[in-house]
Amino acid sequence: MSFETAKKCIDWIFHNIPKEYEGVELDFIGGEPLLEFNLIKQIFTYVKTTYPSEKVIFYATTNGTVLTPEIMEWYTQRKSCCVLGLSLDGKKETQDHNRSNSFDKINLDFFLKNWPWQGIKMTLTEFSLDHLADNIIYCHELGFSEVGGVNLFEGTFDWSDEKWIQKLIPQLKILVDYYVEHDEVKINQMLNRHLEACEFSDRKEKHRWCGIGDGAIFFDIDGRKLPCTFCTPMTFDEKTLNEICNHDFSKVDDFIDDECYNSCYIYPICPHCAGANYMTQKTFKTRDKSKCRIQKLISLFAADLLTKRILKNPEKFEEYKRGLIIDAIQKIRELYMPEFRQYFEEE
Repeated sequence: MSFETAKKCIDWIFHNIPKEYEGVELDFIGGEPLLEFNLIKQIFTYVKTTYPSEKVIFYATTNGTVLTPEIMEWYTQRKSCCVLGLSLDGKKETQDHNRSNSFDKINLDFFLKNWPWQGIKMTLTEFSLDHLADNIIYCHELGFSEVGGVNLFEGTFDWSDEKWIQKLIPQLKILVDYYVEHDEVKINQMLNRHLEACEFSDRKEKHRWCGIGDGAIFFDIDGRKLPCTFCTPMTFDEKTLNEICNHDFSKVDDFIDDECYNSCYIYPICPHCAGANYMTQKTFKTRDKSKCRIQKLISLFAADLLTKRILKNPEKFEEYKRGLIIDAIQKIRELYMPEFRQYFEEE
């Protein structure tokens, strides 16, 4: 992207911020964003001088391999508003297998010093699935408080295939035991399900799960405005992309699967990427049901984890919230345990 194009995109953003927004996060997307470090610096200066009163976070996810002393010094001086997230798949063996022998090129201390609270982003592969728990625990032990970006729906996994379920379950068991023993550690995003939402009186309020079309606006290198970072020419052909861009994203009902909405207990906590769904279903409305089994399984383990944390430290949970969680745990076990009972020991 040229700087002139970047300025036009930034101007559009700041002239179209909804009044209810508390601030703006400008994300730099790659490939590897830091290959365009000079452009990032130009954008930073332009925003700060043109929109000095706006609350802005400048964020980029990097693989950490192209950091120079200049880049590290620049980010360190501005670490409160310029944030780098790290893509790290775990231990050296896994990182080197997944990401071209890159582990030794990453200055982990730089990230831990500046943003220890920033979640690690992991990419799951067949190789790393067998070591998932060890890799997540390794990142926690390094000092990262959150390992948030383990996306079970990236890649080519067919989670309706029993072999992947069989591989994932022992990893989830290890993670549950770890988070119960280390209850000061923030539960990673995959297992951190707010089960109480399933019991809220307004649990069936209709809303889009993601910010496609408004909160997640994406600009391509030529300045073309697109609905989100998933809906790009890298993902869809031009005809399909035009269909997506012409959609009226204000029509919430177009993003609500009626079957899920009316009959699924874990609907309020079921993460959903509208763009990825469009890729497989050719619609936003009908969800890809091949993901249902894995969502039920994750919910069962999230319920097991919260059960054990409540038993260990009930005082850490507000009484009202604790009651809702317990009710949700019971219903999740009743609904989904029969499907997976063969994998669980009776307690």
